Order: sequence, then structure tokens, then C-alpha cells
Amino acid sequence: MTQPATTNIATATLAGGCFWCIESAFNQTRGVLVAECGYTNGAHPAPTYKLVSNGSSGHTEAVRIEFDTSIISFRDLLEIFFSLHNPTEFNRQGNDVGSQYRGGVYFHSDEQKDIALAIIEEMNEQAMWDQPIVTEVLAVENYVSAESYHQDYFAKNPENMYCHMVIAPKLAKFKQTFARYLK
Repeated sequence: MTQPATTNIATATLAGGCFWCIESAFNQTRGVLVAECGYTNGAHPAPTYKLVSNGSSGHTEAVRIEFDTSIISFRDLLEIFFSLHNPTEFNRQGNDVGSQYRGGVYFHSDEQKDIALAIIEEMNEQAMWDQPIVTEVLAVENYVSAESYHQDYFAKNPENMYCHMVIAPKLAKFKQTFARYLK
């Protein structure tokens, strides 16, 4: 991803289960220039979907988001992110099980790290979930874009059973809860 020459553009990398769910919501979010499916924080230098999905690369499915901070803040992105997945599930999201589905905020700056840790602390203090949040907060490492057929997957495949059963309900909830952020 290339960043336009403006100081208002920032990058966030988030993981919350299947990247199609997160990517489809953020691509509909005002202030998001692009949300891209990819793999992050694993050891393999050239991860592929096959390597990631069988758990052998150490990567998690993630979404890299370029956003305009004059329109939406990193904190606002995290508010949306934490509503799109269950941050109390370790190495899974629903029926998607394995370390490739772990939740994570992969920060690009100390400021992003501090914001993520503060939000997690606030949500734990407010007992927003029955269990503590296990979403990891780590510096982004070894991010690689996913194969082209993963990009905009929901938009291109709305009748796919996974899209219909898993992504569509999450998007409906997102649109209802965060209408103020819709493009």
C-alpha cells in the first residue's frame, strides 16, 4: 500500500478472526481509504493462504487499514473493531479455530499501542464481556497482502454460504450500531 502525501493518513493493522468480516466493514467506513486483507505477525517470510490457514506460518489473518485521521480516529476504528469480533476468544472466532484467527491490534506507533491498551483496560473495567479481553497488542511485523481473490471477498461473493451466514449478520449489526460512520 502506498500512502498519499498528507499528514492526515495513517495505517492500522487489526485481526479479529476471518479477515473477510473485518475488511468488509471497514471498506464501508467513512474515513477509511482502503482496507486490505493480509497476514501479519508470523515467522514465514512469504505466507500464503494455504500456509496461514493450516497454522504453519504463525501469521494471523489481518486487515491493513489506511485511514484519514481528520475524518476518523484510531480510537474510533478500535471501537468498531471490538464490536466486530469477540475479543475474549483465544485463537478463534466462533467456528474458525486456530492461531490464524487470533485477535490482535498490531500497532504502527507507540501512540496506537497506548490507545489500544487504554481501550482494552476501559472495556475490561466496564465488564463489557463475561471474560477478560485476550486480544493481543503487538508491533506489526512481517505483514504481507493476501492473494487478490481475498480482497473485497464479501462484495464479490455475497451468496457464498460463509458470507451469508457469518459476514452478513456482522455487517448488519455494524451498519445499525455505527451508522454515523458509514460512507
